[in-house]
Amino acid sequence: MTDVKQDAAPRKTGAALGDPFNRNGRRLTSGGITALIFKVVLLGIIDAVTIFAVYILIGTGDWIAAVILTLVVIGVNYIYLRPGLLPGKYLAPGLTFLAVFQVFVIIYTGFIAFTNAGDAHNSTKQDAIEQIIRTSQDRVPDSPEYTVQVLKQGDQFGLLVAEPGGTLAFGTNEQPLEDVDGAPGGWNELNLNQIIRFQDEVLALNVQVSDDINDGTLRTSDGQKAYVYVSSLEYDEAADTFTNTETGTVYVDDGRGDFRAEDGTTLTPGWRVVIGWDNFAYAFTNDQIRDPLLRVTIWTFVFAIGSTFLCFALGLFLAIVLNHPTLRGKKYYRILIILPYAFPAYLTGLVWAGMLNQQFGFINEVLLGGADIPWLADPWLARISVLLVNMWLGYGYMFLVCTGALQSLPEDIVEAGKMDGAGAWRIFRSVKLPLLFVAVAPLLIATFAYNFNNFGVIYMLTKGAPRFTDTTLDIGATDIMITMVYKVAFGSGGGRDLGLASALSILIFIIVTVVAIVSFRQTKALEDLN
Repeated sequence: MTDVKQDAAPRKTGAALGDPFNRNGRRLTSGGITALIFKVVLLGIIDAVTIFAVYILIGTGDWIAAVILTLVVIGVNYIYLRPGLLPGKYLAPGLTFLAVFQVFVIIYTGFIAFTNAGDAHNSTKQDAIEQIIRTSQDRVPDSPEYTVQVLKQGDQFGLLVAEPGGTLAFGTNEQPLEDVDGAPGGWNELNLNQIIRFQDEVLALNVQVSDDINDGTLRTSDGQKAYVYVSSLEYDEAADTFTNTETGTVYVDDGRGDFRAEDGTTLTPGWRVVIGWDNFAYAFTNDQIRDPLLRVTIWTFVFAIGSTFLCFALGLFLAIVLNHPTLRGKKYYRILIILPYAFPAYLTGLVWAGMLNQQFGFINEVLLGGADIPWLADPWLARISVLLVNMWLGYGYMFLVCTGALQSLPEDIVEAGKMDGAGAWRIFRSVKLPLLFVAVAPLLIATFAYNFNNFGVIYMLTKGAPRFTDTTLDIGATDIMITMVYKVAFGSGGGRDLGLASALSILIFIIVTVVAIVSFRQTKALEDLN
């Protein structure tokens, strides 16, 4: 016999697979060296971007964000550069994105819900004071004429001013005029063509003549000459009040993010402050939103439950029909059935909106011979149309789910029912359906939660119309809570109220959570019975 000497294959360890170091941390493989270089280069890029981002955050005064970002990146470097910690290397990206796109959003939404954030309250008090003064300025009649040059650095613009005494000064929208010997370094003078090109930015230049904004600002209309503009509203920093120099009206800080006069008028803009539970109280006490909110909430439940039931019922019916063992051409029928589910919901909503058009829609003109049925204009017809269109979009999903669940049911149980003399309906009701619910109940709960927030089909099909006539808000008969929140947050009808929209979002979250908890408990009870 000839002894064949074979080299023993090195045993792969978790460290060798997951890290460039072996178990004892002393030897590197060629693949490990490549992986290590890749990690170092990638982390170097991340660290460089982080340093730049932290520099920007510190410059804007966002110290908390800068510290959090620094700690997160330090943790990422520790996880990926230290040998071992293999689970952390896989979990870190997912946890990071979870924290950024889920946890942070939830926390920030909760914070905004307790503030007055909105169109007129979106910044700090100091920004509001400066904006109030600038928006109420008029040119001083006897203002001297200043010769100016418009300078540009990146996206920022500034004015180099030749003052009447012969000295030069430079300033921007954020920086008051300061004496200089010439154009600051890094700033470039704009020629006439560039001034015309950046006309909007040049006209927006509002440079304070001193540290006291009440002394006025310089503005230019042609990029060559500038004049002093002074506000008719004078701010008293010691008293924290605005006084209209023409009428003598005094505006004081009302503690709710506005300067308010005795007659109730306020100056715009205000600033963002914490107002506690006022947004929640407003949603339930103000007639303009309380009654529409109640109707929208009821319709939201009807829409979510009705859509889920209709989609499930139709999907289950088709799944039973196409699961018959003697039916031919099943795969072709199944392809046709799931086609609506394959099309984008947003596109389908727009197509159905055109088909349901009262004057020119395909359904009225072709299928109904020129009928004049207001499918999307009548409140009840619009609601029925929304339910039917959503059923069209969702039954394909339920068909796939129910088909899989039916095919997984044990045949011996069905055969036992037949031997006991049960008919097809009794077998379905007493055998198949309970077993089917065990499999699909969690999916029905998820479908209900999805339909409860099904923004796409409502907004693309009706945009919430027809509108309610007893409120000034842009809320309609087919609006569900999520579309109402969108309109409150970003609609133009009643202004943008981010605080109220966030409060309503929390209410939606609470409702869906309670429904999900109760439903899952019922699902657990159903599993125990089976």
